[in-house]
Amino acid sequence: MALLPILRYPDPRLHKKAVAVSEVDDSVRKLIADMAETMYEAPGIGLAATQVDAHQRVVVIDISEDKSKLLALVNPEILARSGEQVCEEGCLSVPGIYEKVTRSERVAVRALDARGAPFELEADGLLAVCIQHEIDHLDGKVFVEHLSRLKQSRIRARLAKQARITA
Repeated sequence: MALLPILRYPDPRLHKKAVAVSEVDDSVRKLIADMAETMYEAPGIGLAATQVDAHQRVVVIDISEDKSKLLALVNPEILARSGEQVCEEGCLSVPGIYEKVTRSERVAVRALDARGAPFELEADGLLAVCIQHEIDHLDGKVFVEHLSRLKQSRIRARLAKQARITA
């Protein structure tokens, strides 16, 4: 396994749409393992392949306290949404920024697992938020794009300032 570099907003590669995985083979399983290691090290609770400049429809999520429930979603697709919740979100590609975003409270999802087997999952609460957030990445959208233009401008300025300080 290897740690992968995480793209930082506003990197244009974060807006590239991921392509469907045609076959879950050893290269996809290696990507899943590397993404999981990267997510845990960051630390985070979700990571989309787009964020590590691998533009395939692959997501890893683990919202457990002890990091023991890794969920890999290959070619995830939201089948149904219901309800509404406002949750403060952060993102490994937008470090140090947390903002309230409105998302569906519940989602039903279809995907392939790391073996290539299809499955469906119903999620609510934090898991539902995380799934929607990561699928947005696969579609080339970063969570800050759910915010007003003014907030987006302020976030870009803050990240540019952070980059200058650490450079």
